[in-house]
Amino acid sequence: MVFSSLVFLFTFLPITLIVYYLVPWKIKNIILLIASLVFYAWGEPIYIILMLLSITFNYFMGRDIDFNRDEPIKKKRSLIFAIAVNLIILGFFKYYTFFIQTINDIFSVHIPYRELALPIGISFYTFQTLSYIIDLYWGKTEVQKNILNFGLYVSMFPQLIAGPIIKYVDVAAQIEHRKLSIDRFGSGAMFFIRGLAKKVLLANNIGLLHSAIVGMEFSEISVLTAWIGALAYTLQIYFDFGGYSDMAIGLGRMFGFSFTKNFDYPYISKSITEFWRRWHISLSTWFKEYVYIPLGGNKVSVPRHLINIMIVWFLTGLWHGASWNFVAWGLYYGILLLVEKYILGRLTSKMPHILQHLYLMVIVMIGWVFFFSPGMNYALTYIKCMFTIGSAGLVDKTALYYLTTNIILILICLIGSTPYVHQVFKSVILKKKKKHIRSAVIIYAALFVMVIAYLVSATYNPFLYFRF
Repeated sequence: MVFSSLVFLFTFLPITLIVYYLVPWKIKNIILLIASLVFYAWGEPIYIILMLLSITFNYFMGRDIDFNRDEPIKKKRSLIFAIAVNLIILGFFKYYTFFIQTINDIFSVHIPYRELALPIGISFYTFQTLSYIIDLYWGKTEVQKNILNFGLYVSMFPQLIAGPIIKYVDVAAQIEHRKLSIDRFGSGAMFFIRGLAKKVLLANNIGLLHSAIVGMEFSEISVLTAWIGALAYTLQIYFDFGGYSDMAIGLGRMFGFSFTKNFDYPYISKSITEFWRRWHISLSTWFKEYVYIPLGGNKVSVPRHLINIMIVWFLTGLWHGASWNFVAWGLYYGILLLVEKYILGRLTSKMPHILQHLYLMVIVMIGWVFFFSPGMNYALTYIKCMFTIGSAGLVDKTALYYLTTNIILILICLIGSTPYVHQVFKSVILKKKKKHIRSAVIIYAALFVMVIAYLVSATYNPFLYFRF
């Protein structure tokens, strides 16, 4: 089940909200936990067992670490054991097939294997449980003694399948005590509808353009067509994942929770460093706090810092998918971040802002080619087409057709990826006056109606981050 489905919008969510608001406070967490488990089991009933095992295991490992808090050796053993088990489970379900395929390719052998369906959201909830275990070991948070509350933290459906990755320390108090109000519910509903519109009206439509281009033979793709395809995916993945994160944050508010933002208009960045401070913020923060800093961060020698950066970005790429093109994507950014920091940073910072922005967007668009490609060969061939090698010329009729028929959509997406639309909306509409509040309600109601009209008639409604 996805947020942008009619079943979720008109069955699951209304029923959950009605029951949640009607029951006494003391059982609201139980209702939300049950709803979260039903939500997860809707698509993959068998993997609900895996989630329950993960919840139970990490709950008791947390209790064990807390029990041994005055015995450093035992506490450390418990930490290592907990981390190892979590990573083994994640590795088996996500990387087993990739590992066997790699061995077969390298050594020209034929080890038989069975492809495993990836449990939805396993990368996200595994990182959440790891943050709890590690923070508990470091003494940054208190142990959760109520297994139902801990289960709610791990399985909470608003952010379960695609984040943002929520650290336990950030929501521990909210699990026990949180405020429910009309204002909070209203702001959450607005956030949700805004994210839903991004996903359905923008990401899905620009995604059709991308799908059409990647479905072409390489011999038919001109340079301009290749760049249009890369731009379409660049916009699609932002509105797809960013919209889903907005929906998650909005749902959290509707249930009384405050989740941190996951995107901060990354495409207005002027450097790679700035881009990664704005894109998928919760994941970048996780790797910084639990991998980069423990490795020594930048408070080490230059050679060691280079290694630290490459380790983090190798793992970042691998986290996104069990394929060498994802590893290449991670290493691509690791290398570029180092080049920017030690070589090009001073030069690019002196360029006009528009050139800094264009430099960043070219790098990002090339990076997304690795991301959307089914493999390394496809990615490299597509990049060759972007730079005239083996392509069907610079410009052709197909490119002009795709550009002219989608130019308005592209412009809307480009403008929508900046903060200016929302800033104007807030300054003109969202004022403490009844008529402006009424206008906001009308605008969001119209957006919701447009979304429903699209979902009723459309068949294309993917969610890109499901596979991560």
